[in-house]
Amino acid sequence: MTLAIIAITSCGATLARKLHGQAEEAELWLPEKFRQSDRANYYSEKLAEVLPQLFNRVDGLICIMATGIVIRLLAPHIRSKDQDAALVVCDEAGQYAISLLSGHLGGANELTNEVASILGGRAVITTATDVNQLPAFDEVARKCNMVVEPLERIKLLNGLLLENKPIVLADAEGRVATAYQDIPFVTQARSFATALQLDAAGLVFVSNRYLRQLDEQPNLLALRPRNLVVGIGCKRNTSGEEIEEVVRQTLQNAFLAFASIASLASIDAKQDEEGLLQFAARHKLPLHFFSADQLNRVVAPTPASEHVQQAVGAKGVCEPAALLAADYGRLLVKKKKHGNVTVAVAEIINPS
Repeated sequence: MTLAIIAITSCGATLARKLHGQAEEAELWLPEKFRQSDRANYYSEKLAEVLPQLFNRVDGLICIMATGIVIRLLAPHIRSKDQDAALVVCDEAGQYAISLLSGHLGGANELTNEVASILGGRAVITTATDVNQLPAFDEVARKCNMVVEPLERIKLLNGLLLENKPIVLADAEGRVATAYQDIPFVTQARSFATALQLDAAGLVFVSNRYLRQLDEQPNLLALRPRNLVVGIGCKRNTSGEEIEEVVRQTLQNAFLAFASIASLASIDAKQDEEGLLQFAARHKLPLHFFSADQLNRVVAPTPASEHVQQAVGAKGVCEPAALLAADYGRLLVKKKKHGNVTVAVAEIINPS
């Protein structure tokens, strides 16, 4: 998580420096008039300019100032719970740390507890599931590095938790099962087929598979583990749109979820391939590059390509790249070629 701490008063600056001492990887932003010979960033611009810039750039923002100031300055920049930074507000005496925005998916609730612990203050968390000591599905998903799909159903499923309504959880690999094992109205099913047969107000499926029912059942929520690596090879100057279209089609044909992509992988000769870089940036996906020597050491199922070997020095690109980035996991989709793009998909066996 990229983190920034900002204050506007002398007492706030002292508190901010205390926090920064416990989180040195965070950025510290203070008014120019408080400049010292330290690693802080000092601003002379108006707070109305600096605060939104930080909010739009970092994953977490700790503001040591009045809550009203933060709300007025950031309200026009709030987008959605899956895009907004985790926002925590502290009073300059350090008595309270308030989780203001993106409590679950953004991690603001967890960050609030950490800040309160450092400052010796009190964490103020108002999300209903936390108040009632229930594991919200979006909070559990974040901690397990999963994607919630579709996001708009999180309100319904968390609402059912609060109302103690029957929910069926299908989690064959036990990725989130322990979080709900002591909740009597959450029934755990061993398969999706079994879950669909049970009488429940809500369904939660944990899977990287395409779920036809997701479009048909408005009470179904999917938690997508990020455990797929897409290996990509492409001709020079292939557009990002074509690359994305091929990736989506390949995953759909294999009954795999786009939301479960953990990263992309290719040969280092493609480090400047604009379309590939654009596709990765559009979906905030890490992009791993490997040398021809690294790729040639991987035993891939598809026979070597003389054309590829002559062009980039590797016997193959997409399959070995996917396997390397997946830490030699399971190859789910062998090399598929569509137009200017070749794609392979590997599954990370034990994602962190």
